[in-house]
Amino acid sequence: MNKLNVCVLFGGVSPEHAVSLRSAESVLNRMRSDKYNIFPVGITREGKWIFFSGDSYDALPEDTWQDTPGNCPAAISPVRGQGLLLFKNEGIVSVPLDVVFPVLHGENGEDGAVQGLLQLSGIPCVGPGVAASAVAMDKSLTKLVLDHASIPQAKWYLVRSKGLVDRIESAADGVEARFAYPVFVKPAGTGSSVGVSKAADREALCRALLEAAKYGDKILVEEFIRGREIEVAVMGNENPVASVCGEIDSGAEFYDYDAKYVTDTSVAYIPARISHETEEQVRTLAVKAYSALGCRGLSRVDFFVTYADDDIILNEVNTLPGFTSISMYPKLFEASGIAYSDLIDQLIDLALEAKR
Repeated sequence: MNKLNVCVLFGGVSPEHAVSLRSAESVLNRMRSDKYNIFPVGITREGKWIFFSGDSYDALPEDTWQDTPGNCPAAISPVRGQGLLLFKNEGIVSVPLDVVFPVLHGENGEDGAVQGLLQLSGIPCVGPGVAASAVAMDKSLTKLVLDHASIPQAKWYLVRSKGLVDRIESAADGVEARFAYPVFVKPAGTGSSVGVSKAADREALCRALLEAAKYGDKILVEEFIRGREIEVAVMGNENPVASVCGEIDSGAEFYDYDAKYVTDTSVAYIPARISHETEEQVRTLAVKAYSALGCRGLSRVDFFVTYADDDIILNEVNTLPGFTSISMYPKLFEASGIAYSDLIDQLIDLALEAKR
């Protein structure tokens, strides 16, 4: 059997650079070398593309990979047929690629930017395409699409970042006119809870708005939903399937960046502590949201299930979810009967199928 040439992209110019490195280490360590010729390409925080030549991927989480002897500058050409370009010994080596797995989170990796490059190049890409990636990355656009699809969501209010310092009081007035405290404040275009805050009073709200403004030109303010945090992994192209439901008990004020990746306060329950009927409703809504956004390949869909009435409220859709050793997406499919390495194989197959 001929091996496939697979390029794994990691790092990136994004606030979620560090998460990408940890995800990529897990993916690269679990890709089957008997099936794939693996070409790891890292993107530094400054935007340099480097082919990683190391024998071990242990250097990725520490972000020391770029200093490995034998590395060389690299790029994926937008010209069809050129594939991966390696700049070696004052020459250029062109490597044809069968598929690219962009293990990139957040800005410039999950928002349609890399997907657009790969569309131009004609190289199959793991995960959703340009439009679905862009819409799902912008939470305000996601809200509009899912509202149209009649999928229940938290009430929300949009604040613009431009000139926010000079009009912070009027922005807070606008929020208070719509919601009671507490509220959640989040940048419209980040994942992994980057820049997200829970505000219990006006002073905290103003701080949260100014913090979220650092990450983009749109800020989303949402009503507080008191409920369980439920996550569902979805996979597929024309006929997507949902995993079992998982539940996150953050052990903190909410499931923020530290609870996800730094501290050990969070606990995952798989399956989630909800009734079978509620779980089936959540899984159905997850596939409906996935399809409404035009996703393919994979996404993770997050919900709240209220404590009071078991109402199901969609939180967000993550088109390139974390793939670390503790990430919910691979763990949910493992609980559904698909091992991590098999999951990678299926995602690559779906990328090739979508191209065909």
